[in-house]
Amino acid sequence: MASVVIIGPAHPLRGGLSSFDERLAREFQSQNFDTTIYTFSLQYPSFLFPGTSQFSSEPAPADLKIRVCINSVNPFNWIKVGNELKKLRPDMIVVRYWLPFMGPCFGTILRRVKKNHHTKIICIADNVLPHEKRIGDKQFTSYFIKPVDAFITMSEKVLNDLRRFTNKPAQKTTHPLYDNFGEQVPKNAARKYLGLNDNDRIILFFGFIRKYKGLDILLEAMALLKSKTTQQSQLKPKLMIAGEFYEDRKLYDDLIEKYQLQQNIILHTNFISDSEVKYYLSAADFVIQPYRNATQSGVTPLAYHFEKPMLVTNVGGLPALVPDGKVGLVAEPDANSIAEKILALYNLGEAHFLPHLREEKKKYSWNILTDTIKQLAGYKN
Repeated sequence: MASVVIIGPAHPLRGGLSSFDERLAREFQSQNFDTTIYTFSLQYPSFLFPGTSQFSSEPAPADLKIRVCINSVNPFNWIKVGNELKKLRPDMIVVRYWLPFMGPCFGTILRRVKKNHHTKIICIADNVLPHEKRIGDKQFTSYFIKPVDAFITMSEKVLNDLRRFTNKPAQKTTHPLYDNFGEQVPKNAARKYLGLNDNDRIILFFGFIRKYKGLDILLEAMALLKSKTTQQSQLKPKLMIAGEFYEDRKLYDDLIEKYQLQQNIILHTNFISDSEVKYYLSAADFVIQPYRNATQSGVTPLAYHFEKPMLVTNVGGLPALVPDGKVGLVAEPDANSIAEKILALYNLGEAHFLPHLREEKKKYSWNILTDTIKQLAGYKN
């Protein structure tokens, strides 16, 4: 039986990367690969982690082999894990790369693995250059890249960033659907679960709150919608913010106070557990991604799975994932454009977008990703 090891976040760690890696492992298992995830015993030192907890409250998945063993800041651990994987000789290693901070750790582990002259190493690069730049980013990424055989990116921007470092084989593919959070719940049932009014118009900002995601721009757009005196003002949607602050929340609280948006905002700014994700997506009319800059977004395939039309901004790889006027609308990353497009979403209505969403989501299957990994690794069925 062919074997694959996935290196990256997984249970007991929480978040989108963990969900992705666990779903990818299940896809490989369904194709009869002996699959193991190597995850972190220490992912980030606490002073580097912006959230409340790195750990999931959900039970460990019983169907997956997860080895909790990588310490991101201990070089002796890197050598030990690298030697273990070298001896294990998996046919493929799939390593996630999303932050240059991980470059020294992963680069050292993979250098040890390469000494077995057998294992093919494929990187799924979420980012090559981070959203928030730090000293050492380029050096850490260069160090990481050297032992990798080939790369997968999920946006043209990351592929272009990668080409600044290497000409090794690389292929862009689509971010698969997050189909591991359950099925859509009827909107009225989801709203009842969350204590929301059935008759409200509700738009959703979902995910960790960081500056590059532009929630402040969206709050300014909400202020514009509130102040409109035209007939369209009858729409007046409410904004549900569902996700944890990964930076000081004062900026956002001040904007809500400044524009007197308390009655227009629904705050769920705790971490959203995997088992509750379906309620937030199902309760919303539309999903809003007001990003200042982006490579790709895990929220987009989540919205596809729950068949929710989206508004995205015209930055990075977002417009390529959301055909304008079909599965959603594309706005410029400023408050006026976003406010205008939110009104346009309601004027068009959810039903306008559903046929296109259902057709477009067919492109986002997990076996497309695994086929690309196997192709780049030279794996023969």
